[in-house]
Amino acid sequence: DRTIQYYRVTIEHMLKRITIPLRQIATEDIRQYLIDYQKINNCGKVTIDNIRRNLSSFFSWLEEEDHILKSPVKRIHKIKTKTVVKEVISDESIEILRDNCKEKRDLAIIDLLFSTGMRVGELVNLDIADIDFNERECIVYGKGDKERLIQIGNDAVIHILEEYKNNYHSEIQNCKHFFANQSGNALSDQAVRRMINKYTSLAAIDLHITPHMFRHTFATCLLEADVDIRYIQEML
Repeated sequence: DRTIQYYRVTIEHMLKRITIPLRQIATEDIRQYLIDYQKINNCGKVTIDNIRRNLSSFFSWLEEEDHILKSPVKRIHKIKTKTVVKEVISDESIEILRDNCKEKRDLAIIDLLFSTGMRVGELVNLDIADIDFNERECIVYGKGDKERLIQIGNDAVIHILEEYKNNYHSEIQNCKHFFANQSGNALSDQAVRRMINKYTSLAAIDLHITPHMFRHTFATCLLEADVDIRYIQEML
């Protein structure tokens, strides 16, 4: 939903600035729009390239559907940006976070993110039926509703998940969501972000930890353990 909304806002903004008919929009019109957008909003190259990519998808679709003859974005190449080394969470910071967790649910979330590398959107969409405690695995639905099986190989994590499920869900009737609030509704990804920010502040960790950093850390740990990169890609 957020992706669709992002595309919609990007395209509508462009159509408000470039007021000529779609069939008449040329490559130079799009180039000038991107230049003006960067100056007006004082944004970086990554943002501009995201907009270029969105507009490229839109105009390619128009071309495929025969609404226009040729996409004007085809000749606008990917904007080169600096490769940023993504930060990872140290083992010490992970343990400090865990030690500061006041709720079993929060500890279960942090342990599951760290031990599986799943996306926060996949985590909050987990249902109780998606987790097989006997086989120590769970089914997640990633981008584009792609289904994949994730192994939960850590005995300690399984124990925490089972303890959370048995204690927390006994208080909520007919709740299918694994990570739920007191009303039985699934947690939002923003609620998970706020929870991690809260414990990061409590633990006085000098690092802005996001849910996605657990994913980077998971992949980095596997790489350092000499796990084949193709296998890591499949897991992620």
